[in-house]
Amino acid sequence: MLIDEEFTLKKLEIFLAFMRTGNLARAAAELQTSNVSVHRAIHSLENALRCPLFKHEGRAQKLVADVVDSVRLTREAAGFSAERFKLGSLYSLTVKTVPQLIMGLKIRRSELNIDLILGSNFDLLYKLKNMEVDAILISLDEHAHDPDCEQIALFSDDIFLATPADSPLDRNQEIDLADVRDATFITLTQGFATHQDGNRVFHQAGFEPKVAMQVNDIFTLLSMVSSGVGYALLPGRIAAVYENRVKLIPLQPRYRLQQQIGVVFLKAKERDPNLLALLAECRMYANRQV
Repeated sequence: MLIDEEFTLKKLEIFLAFMRTGNLARAAAELQTSNVSVHRAIHSLENALRCPLFKHEGRAQKLVADVVDSVRLTREAAGFSAERFKLGSLYSLTVKTVPQLIMGLKIRRSELNIDLILGSNFDLLYKLKNMEVDAILISLDEHAHDPDCEQIALFSDDIFLATPADSPLDRNQEIDLADVRDATFITLTQGFATHQDGNRVFHQAGFEPKVAMQVNDIFTLLSMVSSGVGYALLPGRIAAVYENRVKLIPLQPRYRLQQQIGVVFLKAKERDPNLLALLAECRMYANRQV
């Protein structure tokens, strides 16, 4: 069925106001227009729909219910104030940051169902741009800067050398990375911010690492390090995961590098109530880190 050109959102708004208030005068006052304008708009809407709206009460009520339901479905299809919120995150942020943010978000919007999608910086940015997630928690590197997106910084994190707990290097207060140029390393795969940051640090140290293997998540990497398979360059936020099996040794100042962690979201969704609730929690979290 083709939509008649006389059918406009303004006329629909006037009709809904009339149904809500119960008479022409109150509808006109609410909309700051005249009784005549309200009357004309409703009759014009009847012409566009090619049926009377007030033949009996049930027809008008059903039309209102159908319109409200259509608006709700349209908003949910666009991800605006849906009952389900899809949050993307780096694996390493599930240790501390993600649980705190989700707890705060559930307090603000207890009816909201939250899906957590884990991945690399690259994968999560792709999902955000394709509206597969509503917001992402990632490293704010150069790839995260996009004209269609906004971001809020949460905290900064230093990069450390991760070794097994019984490694003789554990006695060092800080380490010259060049001293372990002959060691074996384990890295994350490309697309992860920590992989890219590790390459930068190795470049500063003047050598290409001997990489024994690459893995797809930071927890597998930690397990490999704790088992003595090799060393790794990792952010400090994972210290609590394997604190009795893996040690994080600070790098000498010339090699030090920080990751900036933050939330990224599409500008087109910045008025979504669910997103606004998450952003409020993110700002509170960031303030606690200062």
